[in-house]
Amino acid sequence: MIPMTYSAEVQKALDAGTAIVALESTIITHGMPYPQNVETARLVEQDVRDAGATPATIAVIDGTLHIGLEDDTLTALGQAEHVAKLSRADIAACIAIGGTGATTVAATMIAAHLAGISVFATGGIGGVHRGAELSFDISADLQELAQTPVTVVAAGAKAILDLNKTYEVLETLGVPVIAYGQDTLPAFWSRTSHMNAPLRMDTARDIAAALIVRNIMGLPGGQLVCNPIPEADQIPADELAPIIDQALADAAAQNISAKAVTPFLLDRIFTLTEGRSLTSNIALVRNNARLAAAIANEMVNAAE
Repeated sequence: MIPMTYSAEVQKALDAGTAIVALESTIITHGMPYPQNVETARLVEQDVRDAGATPATIAVIDGTLHIGLEDDTLTALGQAEHVAKLSRADIAACIAIGGTGATTVAATMIAAHLAGISVFATGGIGGVHRGAELSFDISADLQELAQTPVTVVAAGAKAILDLNKTYEVLETLGVPVIAYGQDTLPAFWSRTSHMNAPLRMDTARDIAAALIVRNIMGLPGGQLVCNPIPEADQIPADELAPIIDQALADAAAQNISAKAVTPFLLDRIFTLTEGRSLTSNIALVRNNARLAAAIANEMVNAAE
């Protein structure tokens, strides 16, 4: 067995069979500075609680996989330096050598499934980067959605990506992509995009039922729920497009590549939008946490 521990709150929910929502930890270590990172993580956790579920923020700390973080552990992680950014390729190695790492979408899905948690809230998934036909830079999140049975609630794929190619890959991999409450896919900071949604569902109950039926049918993988950012918090796509293009040009000029690309682009867009992108990012993560809690509760109700 791998070294794994549960927070007291998560252990209580597991014992009682009540709803749990997994949360990633890269938002804490790679998303924003201290103390705003810890404050945001606590806000998101409280949103899950207020919606009737238990938050389980996931991270690897000193070689132990943590399912849920105690308050002091969360604070320490928020101040830690040189924290690895973990995905499928390196989470096992980090545990094996006693390392500390924050989990991306893919790694959080793996850990959540190990812990018996079937719903996960995040900001946006990774995907196919622009220029991937040359760089082959494609996030492991897409393959993870195809093989790990966890419902991921996000505001779509991050808008810095090649969204058309990202959703084409998800279709090829057989991943259900569900737009919540609208016929078009959201584009992270923006409520809508030019892309029609493959599936639309308007209730948490329907989303929960879809994963349950997939499990009954023996279909591998999870599903992606694309939850549009609240209208008051969005940045319209036509306003963002030239800003994203500028950030991409800056990344290319500085030869930024691999895992450094996304953090660089998000930081550059933060500067170019004078902080609006981060405000929107926090709002959409909180919105996703609330929907994820509703889905988790419906899954519990269906099992009773």
